[in-house]
Amino acid sequence: MAAIGYVQNHWQAFTRYLEDGQCVIDNNAAERALRVVAVGRKNWLFAGSERGGHAAGIFYTLIESAKANGHNPRVYLEDVLRRLPTTLDKHLDTLLPHRWAPPVNTVDISP
Repeated sequence: MAAIGYVQNHWQAFTRYLEDGQCVIDNNAAERALRVVAVGRKNWLFAGSERGGHAAGIFYTLIESAKANGHNPRVYLEDVLRRLPTTLDKHLDTLLPHRWAPPVNTVDISP
């Protein structure tokens, strides 16, 4: 009975995905992406320093964001690190995973 009451009290949230085609019925994709973080959490306790942990967090966020946007993380990071020194500050947002486009003359040979 408690489950039925819970659904009735949260009906609008449960049916939100019906109103917007971009919403999904579950959060399985988000949970799969976060599983990497949960599995490696103990290993990351020893990042060397607080700065090292912060840098690792940025690095892992970029990798998972690249994956979530359908990019090969290695190709993405190699290209971004190559472009970064010559990219103007006002164009840095073009290097973010959701706006990045792979270079035209690159061949991906990863397995």
